[in-house]
Amino acid sequence: MQTGKTQAAPGLVCLGVDPGLARLGYGLVRQSGSVVRAIAFGCIETNPDMAFTQRLLRLYQALGEQLENCSPDFMCVERLFFGRNITTAEFVWQARGVVMLLAAQRGLDVLEPKPNQVKMAVCGTGSADKTQVQKMVQRLLALEVLPRPDDAADALAVALTGLAYYRHEQKTGQHV
Repeated sequence: MQTGKTQAAPGLVCLGVDPGLARLGYGLVRQSGSVVRAIAFGCIETNPDMAFTQRLLRLYQALGEQLENCSPDFMCVERLFFGRNITTAEFVWQARGVVMLLAAQRGLDVLEPKPNQVKMAVCGTGSADKTQVQKMVQRLLALEVLPRPDDAADALAVALTGLAYYRHEQKTGQHV
């Protein structure tokens, strides 16, 4: 689901990002009162045959275009957790750095929940699997079909978590 320039509407808008080098998920969610809706979501993909620096440039340009089109109030970027695959972690950390640079360039605040915090916020358990996350995102955002691919569903879950954390911080003055 990709959209063009979003119309100004009341409410709080969060751009959630599930960082990755091969596929970076993004999800734009607006909350107006108790109504929460997806505005746009999808994935930015890079070709593994491209030079690494060109892949990072592709992420930078494509996510930059999304930011131009949607003008979020803030971003929420999932923190990374890797067990043993340090090589994969290194590439994803660098892709995450591109995302953080774009946020800084646009003066956007960034919330950074851990994966288990996202699962807890969306599903009520930090050990939810991908399918549970997809189904809860579909339900919470009143989507007709499951959001796909997984990276886009994860980004929507990150955006939902960002909205919940942001509201909590505004009410309590405490950083989550």
